[in-house]
Amino acid sequence: MEKKKWLLILVLTFALSMLLAACGGGEADPDSGGDSGEGDSADSGETQFLSVLTGGTEGTYYPLGGTFAQIINDNLDNAEANAQSTGASVENMKTMRDGDAELAFTQTDIAAYAAEGSVMFEGDQIDNIQAIGTLYPETIQIVTTADSGIETVADLEGKVVSVGAPGSGTNASATDILEVYGLSMDDIEARDLDFGDSTSGIQDGTIDAAFITSGTPTGAVESLAATTDVNIVRFDEEKIQELIDAHPYYAEDTIKEGTYDLEEDVKTVAVQAMLVTSADLSEDLVYDVTKAIFENTDQISHPKGEFISADTALDGVGIDLHPGAKKYFDEKGIEQ
Repeated sequence: MEKKKWLLILVLTFALSMLLAACGGGEADPDSGGDSGEGDSADSGETQFLSVLTGGTEGTYYPLGGTFAQIINDNLDNAEANAQSTGASVENMKTMRDGDAELAFTQTDIAAYAAEGSVMFEGDQIDNIQAIGTLYPETIQIVTTADSGIETVADLEGKVVSVGAPGSGTNASATDILEVYGLSMDDIEARDLDFGDSTSGIQDGTIDAAFITSGTPTGAVESLAATTDVNIVRFDEEKIQELIDAHPYYAEDTIKEGTYDLEEDVKTVAVQAMLVTSADLSEDLVYDVTKAIFENTDQISHPKGEFISADTALDGVGIDLHPGAKKYFDEKGIEQ
């Protein structure tokens, strides 16, 4: 009987030791996935997936975004980028706010409104976006006819003027520009029209002028110029500087002679198309992305590629640079 009791004790002891080993009581195998006390350092070698928010498939942001994604994939071993079609600037800022993307195209003014929590982002400040750099100008064109008598912004007073939809970037720019000339929306007869309806209104005489924010030449204005002598309202030099001082996301721009059959260059201003990133991305990764894009601009086949350069990438940025982008431009000796 005593012998059976000791045998039972030995069996129970062996079973208990096996149970403790199965529960991790012994030394973990470092390759088994158990806790080796060294954390998740292996994750640092994993591929970082980068969503690039662009715009509609018929616009400029989408094909450029596809090219940028390819440049990133060709030059970074630890990143895989993919361009996504979106509703463009405002939608992109909201998607970035929600943490659902890593890179995005936007206009400099929209990015500034988002960072400030103003205009269409009133009460909805977005504080997790930082700039990589500006890309090309989106020119603010105040379009009218050659026989309208409207030569400068001051001449818009009392006129019927299309200023874009309320809450749009075009509308906000119109407000800023009128303000530096001592005018407001109350000093004009404002109409909330898109580009096509604006140029149609100019052609049939129902409006006198229109604010149009777009890369030049703009198709709607070209169509108008095919049947009507077009004039682009010029900006006074001192007013351009006053506007830039008040709102750093603007930059001076020139519409070249011959565009829309213009007989001379016209001084105006532009917001910039820009690339922004999540403030949460690492400095090293954003440095690598910035360097890849701005040192491979020869790979950009889109016509806007001729404007994309590290030398002008800090013009009109208007929001904080990501530290990784700043590191790249500092190395190049380029300052804001």
